[in-house]
Amino acid sequence: MSSSSGVSSGSSMLQNSGSDEDPHQVMDQRKRKRMLSNRESARRSRMRKQEHLTDLTAQIGLLKKENHQILTSMNVTNQLYMNLEAENSVLRAQMDELSNRLQSLNDIIDCINSSKWLFEAEEEDTQIIGGDGFVNPWSTLCLNQPIMASADMFMC
Repeated sequence: MSSSSGVSSGSSMLQNSGSDEDPHQVMDQRKRKRMLSNRESARRSRMRKQEHLTDLTAQIGLLKKENHQILTSMNVTNQLYMNLEAENSVLRAQMDELSNRLQSLNDIIDCINSSKWLFEAEEEDTQIIGGDGFVNPWSTLCLNQPIMASADMFMC
């Protein structure tokens, strides 16, 4: 803090202070006070920085824990989805099989109903042949024909 007019500023400070202190001592005292203030400010800044770092570290831990929980939940949900998709696929296959069987049975019924056989009715054959001379498709001869189905098609 030296200047070309250092003597005059020192003397003016001496006159303003109204004391017998040396101007260099006043400057040194101010410099020490400023250094102490700067040290204290730097210490507070380091403490704030450390607190912020501690908060961020805690936040990282919480976010990692939450991320792990979300991933676990997603894995469980995906597994449930895959199980339901597999079950849905089995049910679709069973539905297709049953639809095909139903269509075949309906085709058989349509064939029987569209081609009514004419027979000469005798007295003892009235159960098989109706009074109008047509074959009754639901007579005992037709009911003796079982519909074959495997029991394992209903198992999952």
